[in-house]
Amino acid sequence: MNADLDASSVSHPPSFGRVAVIHDWLTGMRGGENVLEAILDLFPDAELFTLFHFPGTVSSSIESHTIHTSRLQALASRVSDYRTLLPLFPRAVRQWDLSKFDLIISSSHAVAKGVDSRGKAHLCYCHTPMRYVWDRFDDYFPRGVKRLLARPLAARLRRWDVANSKYVTRFVANSHFVCERIREYYGRDAAVVHPFVDEAFLSAPLRESRDDFHVVLSALVPYKRVELAIEAAEASGRRLVVIGGGPLLPKLRRRSGPNVQLLGPVSREVIIDHLGRAQSLILPGVEDFGITPLEAMALGTPVVALGAGGVRDSVMPGTTGIFFETASVDSLRGALSEAERHGWNRAAIRAHAATFSRERFQREMLAELEQVAGTGVGSRESERASNSVSDSRTPTPDSRNSP
Repeated sequence: MNADLDASSVSHPPSFGRVAVIHDWLTGMRGGENVLEAILDLFPDAELFTLFHFPGTVSSSIESHTIHTSRLQALASRVSDYRTLLPLFPRAVRQWDLSKFDLIISSSHAVAKGVDSRGKAHLCYCHTPMRYVWDRFDDYFPRGVKRLLARPLAARLRRWDVANSKYVTRFVANSHFVCERIREYYGRDAAVVHPFVDEAFLSAPLRESRDDFHVVLSALVPYKRVELAIEAAEASGRRLVVIGGGPLLPKLRRRSGPNVQLLGPVSREVIIDHLGRAQSLILPGVEDFGITPLEAMALGTPVVALGAGGVRDSVMPGTTGIFFETASVDSLRGALSEAERHGWNRAAIRAHAATFSRERFQREMLAELEQVAGTGVGSRESERASNSVSDSRTPTPDSRNSP
């Protein structure tokens, strides 16, 4: 099977035998969970394994599958922040006996790819290597006691991450940016299959006239750099609407001026309304891929983004958006001025977003699964996993409504 599979192959995929799908945790519908849902739709009988699941937080389509949780389920329900259980994740993810399955698919941004696949073919769709122990350590642990405590834990998790990456038969990344990090951290090659935009954004009305505000749609966590957009808006007097929740929301509300409105978490309908009326979507941080740019472009809204990371796979400068080259107020202000002057072809912006379809994602994933099925961990690709990644590597500095 190849990438030219027709739509009927997506509707009636070939049999891969018994399929187990591993996802880190089920606590909300974000970009990773939308991808998970699309994978599960290909395998109606697949069983789903996850560290913990909070019922009612993900789609009914996902919850229609048999869901196996780990021994952390009860504990995660009692703590105020399940991410504090991070030191326990590696052991918990390896507890399941997957010997009865023929194919393992992991949807991983943390530890799911480290599952014990028992020698079976294992395809990992990697949203990102663990940000908080690799390239984003300084963002998550900038200073103080938490940083001192986290440093040895991060080193241990990096060793575990590298060691268990060798047992993935084939990696698939969501962007070329993530593909490069897989190669750097794990010494592995990866194919690239981009995520998709929700049809609700493509079918919404396309507005030619726009209101006088820009939008940030993001989880309010440090690495998203939302403060840069706020500072640029305040320095230029532009109206800015910030949509999303997270631990920085109270701080940002205290420090923002009258021209900045922070809505917090909102419904998809409110997101579509604001994105469809905005001058632009601002993306001030480095994204692994970024679903929000696709959502904006599906509504004919250009993207003003820092020219780094996965957004370079989706935004076409001058046609669907503008890149600013340095993470500074002046650079962002210049890009916003350019976006306001530019005559945008909103139908062309939407048409570009439409190429990132769910059907295309599923077709390309089936082609990747055909490549891996039946090969197991003894395949030539998995044997090429490099052991040269340093265990002592020092790191350098999923959602919008939740971090």
